Amino acid sequence: MPWLQLKARIAPEQTELLEELLLAEGATAITFQDAHDDPVFEPERGTTPLWEETVLTGLYDDLEGLPDMLERLAAAWAESAPEDSCPVIEHELLDDRDWEREWMQDFTPLQMGERLWIVPTWHEPPNPEAVNLRLDPGLAFGTGTHATTALCLSWLDTLAVAGNLDGVDVLDIGCGSGILAIAALKLGANRAIGTDIDPQALSASRDNAERNDITEHRLQLCYPEQLAAKQDFPLVIANILAGPLIELASEIASRVAPGGRIALSGILENQADDVFSTYQEHGLIMDEPEVHEGWVRLTGHRPA
Repeated sequence: MPWLQLKARIAPEQTELLEELLLAEGATAITFQDAHDDPVFEPERGTTPLWEETVLTGLYDDLEGLPDMLERLAAAWAESAPEDSCPVIEHELLDDRDWEREWMQDFTPLQMGERLWIVPTWHEPPNPEAVNLRLDPGLAFGTGTHATTALCLSWLDTLAVAGNLDGVDVLDIGCGSGILAIAALKLGANRAIGTDIDPQALSASRDNAERNDITEHRLQLCYPEQLAAKQDFPLVIANILAGPLIELASEIASRVAPGGRIALSGILENQADDVFSTYQEHGLIMDEPEVHEGWVRLTGHRPA
């Protein structure tokens, strides 16, 4: 059976009303997509920001009465928002498919370095003897597919192969899905603390830790302001963005223990010099940048 899809390009302030109207007409699903290549970074805690131009889509299993539905939507919009013209609503028919299975096919096991694999839960590990991190794509950023995450994962694997993760404590700043902290623990780290400003990230990290048999004793999750003052770590990872990395440089750098290591990611190539010099100024010895797909990972250490 085919599906009816209604789609409109809207401003963020129009989303709530149009979503309500489409649901009132019997939509079985509503989705939001970026109309351009305009990612939303660092939202305020507890908010769900949208793009400057958002594509809102409603999916229907009833194909009857489309002209009447569009008329009702226009009339309801005019009544609810008379000062604002109704968005143009396009429609198309979609072939019936197993949408969940098609979505799952986009995510396959990924090898990061020599020993580490990121394996979706519906796949069997390609190498059962490897360090396999079981992870499903979710709301929080960090599935291993993005260059910034991949750069950090490969670095962690390199440390583990050299024996430099064994028994250390780790701080993961901006933990997202928890993938970096969990990977470090599975590769030999002792304990980890993951911080994030987004409650969804902390929830996703907790779920992923349970999925990988990581106990709460080994992975503590908290908001940044809940982190103990003056606590430092042998290993610090911050995969966020260049702006926050520079703004928070004093706090982040202070968390690196004497002799400890740091990895910074979420940095575009043209931002790397500013981040590099900022952390040098805060007493860290920085290594040559590592670049992948236009993104940069900076690593360094604090002298013992």
